Amino acid sequence: MPQPTYQTCTSVSPQCPVSATTYGYNPNLGGNVFFSSWFGLMLIASLFIGFRKRTWTYTLGLSLGCLGEMVGYIGRDLMSLNPWNGNAFKIQIVCLILAPSFVAASIYLTIKYLVLYFGAEYSILKARWYPWLFIGCDILSIVMQAIGGGVSAAATGGNNNNASLLSTGNNLMIAGIAFQVATMGLAGILFLTFAVRYRKGKHEHRSASDGSPEPKFEPSSEEKKHRRTVFLYCAIVAFAYLTVLARCIYRLPEMAGGWGNRLMQNETEFLILDGAMIAIATLCLTIVTPKFASVRSKTL
Repeated sequence: MPQPTYQTCTSVSPQCPVSATTYGYNPNLGGNVFFSSWFGLMLIASLFIGFRKRTWTYTLGLSLGCLGEMVGYIGRDLMSLNPWNGNAFKIQIVCLILAPSFVAASIYLTIKYLVLYFGAEYSILKARWYPWLFIGCDILSIVMQAIGGGVSAAATGGNNNNASLLSTGNNLMIAGIAFQVATMGLAGILFLTFAVRYRKGKHEHRSASDGSPEPKFEPSSEEKKHRRTVFLYCAIVAFAYLTVLARCIYRLPEMAGGWGNRLMQNETEFLILDGAMIAIATLCLTIVTPKFASVRSKTL
């Protein structure tokens, strides 16, 4: 008897059991409907807030991420009804691999303006290079993952004729995700270095001021309030960054283990480390846009 594939099976039967699918389980309908609904809500909210606040480029990245996640989980909703739905499998693989890259792009867009707000002199990299470098790398990551996802989707089925093509697509997706992790890691290191240099510079400035006969400048209550708002904004964006990073790190061993590996067949881990992480990130970035802390410019 030939091995069941997405080409030879159209529904669950004794010849096509659920255990023979790539995931080896019937996706949980309730959990996946929750995430498809959640990202649909975040898509509407991000577009509404983005148009009101006029954060065009930021909103474009975030809304594309939400759209991709929503479509991906709709694919999993369809797989909940029929785990042998080959088209739904391809849709959710491609969309859920790509979508977080657009969410990450929204995070990168804010770094330049935070650097300019706190002081460009504390940054190792010139402020104008942050979006060019990191969004450029993000686009390259998206292209690599898109090509890999397309190749893997075309080869889906697991038969011997397509095994080599499937492996090629998988390797491309792994490389794209690894490149995304490296890009996010570099962005985090650069901004952390900037924060340390900023703190050190302010401390040295205060120490020098203490020995000066001139009276120290005391910021107004309004300025103090705005600064607290900016720091709150930074904390929320940093939390969103960590959740996206956690998702990407999880995806590396999940994809590297090959199709149908133990980690890939654990839906609970997937819903927590992929779905929930990006759900948290999109919530954070939707609630606090750059306008929240008044760190945006006309081009953001």
